[in-house]
Amino acid sequence: MSTIETTPKISENIFFGIPTQIISLLLIAIVALIIERLITNYISRFSKRTKLELNTTNKLVLTFRILILIGVLSAASRVGGLPSELLITFSTISVAALGFASQKTIGNFIAGLYLLSARPFKVGDYVKIGTAEGVAQEITLNYAKLRTAGNNIVSVSNLQMLERDITNCLYETTPQGNIYCYTFELGFDHLVPSETLTEIFNTTFNQYTHHPKKPFHTLTRTTATERAYTIYFYTTDPHEIYKTKSHIANQIYQLWDQERAKIKNQQK
Repeated sequence: MSTIETTPKISENIFFGIPTQIISLLLIAIVALIIERLITNYISRFSKRTKLELNTTNKLVLTFRILILIGVLSAASRVGGLPSELLITFSTISVAALGFASQKTIGNFIAGLYLLSARPFKVGDYVKIGTAEGVAQEITLNYAKLRTAGNNIVSVSNLQMLERDITNCLYETTPQGNIYCYTFELGFDHLVPSETLTEIFNTTFNQYTHHPKKPFHTLTRTTATERAYTIYFYTTDPHEIYKTKSHIANQIYQLWDQERAKIKNQQK
């Protein structure tokens, strides 16, 4: 009767007496902690550099922590044999919490990255964003701040900027500085002839020869009741744009009122 000697098999799942599954789970946890620390520190430094709001910073940190946790559970399920139902349930809850807590934050963050790469304007430019306009005071990954003509600060989120028309009044950059071109519209009835209106424009514009370029006008549209003209003027100081606009408009309308009064007196 022959005996068969069996050689004990060395388990491939043991490493120095420790199951490889436990070692793998520990490595996953260590790598996840390192990644979490690196991302948190980076977001903290980035927030200080770009002056992000504390609430926005906390939401970004929470977002990345949830994403890292989802990745850890996914890796652990493959290595440690966690039930797939548990992973699906936790992932669903995490994604819902992620969307609820930071949908706008992530949207603003992505929109901010796009705007920083596209650079439609920079700090110091006079811009129009939808109905808001003013000198850009601050641009972050969350919003832009404009100083309006009334010396108020208006904050426009990056998501709102993507949905609105952005007009940068920067016309030309020269060695002496930036030149801005601002346009606005004036409407008149048909009582004063076009030739007289042109004389009024030229009389007013001749007072601004010290500007980088002389202002000019174009006929925008005409109807049975009125004519609309677009006025263009240039300046090197964006903070003076609204004041210059008011001066030009007031001077034109004063001369126009005088001509209208003359015509009405002649018609009596």
